[in-house]
Amino acid sequence: MDNPPPAATPPLPSPQPAPPADGWAVDAGRGAHWWSEGWRYFTAAPVIWIVIAILYLAIMIGLAVIPIIGQIASMLLHPALTAGLMLGCRTQERGGELTVGHLFAGFGDRLSPLVILALLYLAGWIAIWLVTVALLVMVIGGGALGALLSGNTVQAGIALLSALSVGALVVLLVALLLVVPLLMAIWFAPALVVLRGDEPFAAMKTSFNACLRNFVPFLVYGLVGLLLAILATIPLGLGWFVLAPVYAASIYAGYKDIFGDPA
Repeated sequence: MDNPPPAATPPLPSPQPAPPADGWAVDAGRGAHWWSEGWRYFTAAPVIWIVIAILYLAIMIGLAVIPIIGQIASMLLHPALTAGLMLGCRTQERGGELTVGHLFAGFGDRLSPLVILALLYLAGWIAIWLVTVALLVMVIGGGALGALLSGNTVQAGIALLSALSVGALVVLLVALLLVVPLLMAIWFAPALVVLRGDEPFAAMKTSFNACLRNFVPFLVYGLVGLLLAILATIPLGLGWFVLAPVYAASIYAGYKDIFGDPA
């Protein structure tokens, strides 16, 4: 009897193409999807996520009470703490268990580039502050400065208020125009440093380009986030103990969507 022909071997699935260096451009609806993914990570370990949120808040409040130095320290800690949360999300994605220690997981072998990243981030804020102060001096100067030197307090007060009312909006808009690119540059940078091994400056450049390429998804993400922030604030702000972890995990979801699954 003839042997039956061997069953045909199913073709192997074609591997997913590697993302470009600056990440994929994704659909607008993915911005909302990042929030739902953040919720999925949160619900997988809600108690741990809430403890992490409380601990993070306690650290930031403790630093905030220290004038100047506390604000600088919080900026320097931000990349390392964010990187730890990204490592925690990756652990969850791989079926592992999230722990409170993940908040400090960034203080590991990639700490040095994260410190450099933090210094670049701080330098960006200092540059924005200097530009803002210079603009305020320009706004107050001119007519208001002449009125102050004239000795007429009434005229000086009117001129100063007029200068501030006209110029404050311009200064605010310029400051926002400077802050947004900095936030774009830092958004994915900690994840790129710890998950992909990018160098600090390259990570900020890549993060900025990825955010710019995905402007529309980020617009959707921001609008959904604004709505969620309002809802979280209504019950005496208690909703932030849930929204803050979901927000952190949503950054990882966006990273994975744009740059692919981390190694």
